[in-house]
Amino acid sequence: MKNCYLFIFMLFFFCSCRNESEVFPPEEEEVDEPEFTSIQGFYLLNEGNMGSNKSTLDYYDYETGTYFRNIYATINPTVPKELGDVGNDLKIYGSKMYAVINCSNKVEVMDAKTAKRLGQIDIPNCRYINFHNGFAYVTSFAGPVIIDPNYEQLGYVAKIDTATLQIIDECLTGFQPEELEIVNNKIYVANSGGYMFPNYENTISVIDIDTFKEVKRIEVAVNLHRIRADKNGNLWVTTRGDYFSDQSKLYFIDTEIDKLTEIIDIPISNFHIDADTLYICSSEWSYVTMSYENSFGIVDVSSKQIITHNFISDGTEKEIKRPYGIIVNPITKDIYVTDANDYVAPGTLYCFDKEGKQKWNVRTGDIPAHFAFVKE
Repeated sequence: MKNCYLFIFMLFFFCSCRNESEVFPPEEEEVDEPEFTSIQGFYLLNEGNMGSNKSTLDYYDYETGTYFRNIYATINPTVPKELGDVGNDLKIYGSKMYAVINCSNKVEVMDAKTAKRLGQIDIPNCRYINFHNGFAYVTSFAGPVIIDPNYEQLGYVAKIDTATLQIIDECLTGFQPEELEIVNNKIYVANSGGYMFPNYENTISVIDIDTFKEVKRIEVAVNLHRIRADKNGNLWVTTRGDYFSDQSKLYFIDTEIDKLTEIIDIPISNFHIDADTLYICSSEWSYVTMSYENSFGIVDVSSKQIITHNFISDGTEKEIKRPYGIIVNPITKDIYVTDANDYVAPGTLYCFDKEGKQKWNVRTGDIPAHFAFVKE
């Protein structure tokens, strides 16, 4: 979902003004030469505008160099309302692919190779998903989509058996839990309190995976969002800030002691870790300047030093209006960045080589955001 809860009213406005006839049929486009590695392709989940029921799924096939748009509707023609309202996360685990559809209150489960629908898991206001030892863990805001500084409904993590797709347990967290990561038999959950402006949350919930109980909180910063582990099992966490004086930043959590030990002062909306390199894309809104500022940074994971604020070397960054999603191919080191445009019109996927030069770009669905590589 778009990174500003304070813009919820704007999203509803955009939905009411959108031309409802602007529906894109399934189609394909050749964008690059064939490429043969152990990665066959990747899916891209387009969030779609809140309230418009237009989340879609695209696929890029490395072996043909072809980009396929809106494949879910073609593969699953009998599913009512297709994917649904706001695609918030996408991951592959084993032979299944899981798409978290936030405002449709469900996790859509598909065959990872074909995108054929296998079923759904009903979870209210679901946000992000992760996996461990045959179980899926999904964060849920639990309550309705509403801005309320006195919001009373705590969020939770749902535990799901991936064999049966049944929810078998729930664990309460802080308010509006976002991404979650699993390290050293513990689940770390970034609590945002995003609906509670100006009373944001500022903690990470730590859940013991065996007892499935919250055992502690780690104080970090207000309005937490993303949390990812590096190769050493330590955590990198982001905050959205408060959109006024408190801007987004990157935080490092030492999981040996479960404490915040480093703050990297760099704007960040999304990131991807590849080995020792942390790639950042940022489109930061400020209510002070009433504008966005974009950047494309790199942080060295080992030294925790900022290497650059712009990994794009050919000037293409000037074409990207709202950088949103990012991933790096671990074999070729190609960098993929999505542009959400104005959050209403279709977006764009850019492919850069490891030197930061554009190889190609292609039109996507609305608000392209979440990637999942398909491997042999």
